[in-house]
Amino acid sequence: MSRKKPVLSADAFRNVLGFTFRHWANQPGRAAAIAVLVFCATLAEALSPIFAGRLVDAVASGSGTNADFWVPAVTAFWTMAGLYVASVVLRQFVFFNIIAFTLRMMNDVIATAFHKVQRFSTDWHANNFAGSTVRKITRGSGAIDLLNDVLLVALWPSIVMLIGATVILGMAWPVMGLVVGLGSIIYVSVTVWLSTNFVAPAGTLANTWDTRMGGSLADAVSCNSVVKAFGAEDREEAILGKVVGKWRLRTKRLWQRGTINGGVQGLMMAIMQTAILGTALLLWQQGAASPGDITFVLTMFFVLQGHLRDVGQHIRNLQRSVNDMEELVALDSQSYGIVDKPKAKPIQIAAGGINFDNVTFQYGSHPTPLYRDFSVKIAPGERVGLVGHSGSGKTTFVKLIQRLYDVNQGAITIDGQNIADVQQSSLRSQIAIVQQEPILFHRTLAENIAYARPGATRAEIELAAQQANAAEFIERLPKGYETMVGERGVKLSGGERQRVAIARAFLADARVLILDEATSSLDSESEVQIQEAMERLMEGRTTLVIAHRLSTVRALDRLLVFDRGQIVEEGDHAQLIQLKGGIYRRLFERQALELTKGLMTA
Repeated sequence: MSRKKPVLSADAFRNVLGFTFRHWANQPGRAAAIAVLVFCATLAEALSPIFAGRLVDAVASGSGTNADFWVPAVTAFWTMAGLYVASVVLRQFVFFNIIAFTLRMMNDVIATAFHKVQRFSTDWHANNFAGSTVRKITRGSGAIDLLNDVLLVALWPSIVMLIGATVILGMAWPVMGLVVGLGSIIYVSVTVWLSTNFVAPAGTLANTWDTRMGGSLADAVSCNSVVKAFGAEDREEAILGKVVGKWRLRTKRLWQRGTINGGVQGLMMAIMQTAILGTALLLWQQGAASPGDITFVLTMFFVLQGHLRDVGQHIRNLQRSVNDMEELVALDSQSYGIVDKPKAKPIQIAAGGINFDNVTFQYGSHPTPLYRDFSVKIAPGERVGLVGHSGSGKTTFVKLIQRLYDVNQGAITIDGQNIADVQQSSLRSQIAIVQQEPILFHRTLAENIAYARPGATRAEIELAAQQANAAEFIERLPKGYETMVGERGVKLSGGERQRVAIARAFLADARVLILDEATSSLDSESEVQIQEAMERLMEGRTTLVIAHRLSTVRALDRLLVFDRGQIVEEGDHAQLIQLKGGIYRRLFERQALELTKGLMTA
């Protein structure tokens, strides 16, 4: 079966250029200034050959001692010198302006992309490699520098020069203007066609594999502890080798096509050079051109040749920039998934009462809803355990409260406020969560604890650490609260990471607390310390505990037993353990049996 060849369509150019021009509109004054300065500098360059021809005519006409020839020669000389100096000075102003222009634009693009990525839905992040996303942003933002240079400092002056040379030569000799104009149109048209239809598709595919290579690298590096655990270094190198091999073949094809493109452009340049010089000789032979005119044509051609040669390079750079930016532009055009309503207001959580009112929810295009007409009330300050088999709906329940997904029907309210009508950031900032596998930033312990409340004082940070039973191990570290924890907290043990996460929740001081039970994979000593900290943390807060180890939920006010998106049992531990054949009782007895077997084996 043949594989469809990827094509960089006109839509890709249109999307990337539209994206670029929208950002130009944020700096209209500087963009206009750069365009005008470039135009004036190029015009000065285009006028120079005229005075070169006049200088040669004056020199060839007679002696330098004759004022009739000397004055025109000197006038042409100084005019040329003035035009050269003006062109250089104007270009310096162009460069200073485009540096500031491009840096601000890159800053805005990176900030906007990061803003969007941070706010994309949970599903989006679950389906995209972090490494690939970072590669799209860095490669795309880096291409802005080249794209701005191509459009403003390269293509724009080349277009001005091509049009200016055609007009100036055409005013002197219409046939020469026709040769230059027609030759330029053919050259540019063929160059554009080759770049967009021959080189660009290979560039798109090469960038796709470049993105995959970045994603594979990031995936393997971030999971290095698993690689080491299974001695799988060779296996991961083989997997990456296949990706790198594909990238190498696609990039080789891109570079080969670029070389062919350059060869075709060189051939067209040689043909055009022959046509222009041949026309000039014929004009001289017919007496329609003087030696100064020939000098004018030759000088204009050499200037024009440089721009024509550069047009080919500019088109290739434009194509490369578009290739490098198209994934970033596509990222920018994606919808957030979960969005705030217009004029959404911050939520105000005082008591923490939670209500699911006839909620229906299904994941994406899944044919069957997980919840259908689902209703439950959780009173302010109530401590509720969520129990059930994997996939029964426990985790989805808390994700819906955080509004990581939107419900299809019904409503979820906290203190009577529909969470779909409030700002997501305000909702989540007032819900503290301790995950089963907490993630820490590669920052200091103090910064990680204070993440819940950035303005917290050191005293408040230390108090939260004490409440979470984390102060003791932190103070034993050489740098104490200034200790860097490593990527994702890798320098700390599991129990230490949990206590830092609990300290973060203490500092948040939110009325609603979610605990994805944090003790199931810890040693006994760590479990005791964390359990004590969690008991303190739950006091006075509406608490939801996703229960993996049922011994930890016995003291909760109420347990909700989930099965296939429904609450099939409800009550406290004492009530549910009495239900013969009940799910909770079976789960509890199974865990008790496993514990007994473990003790007997030990």
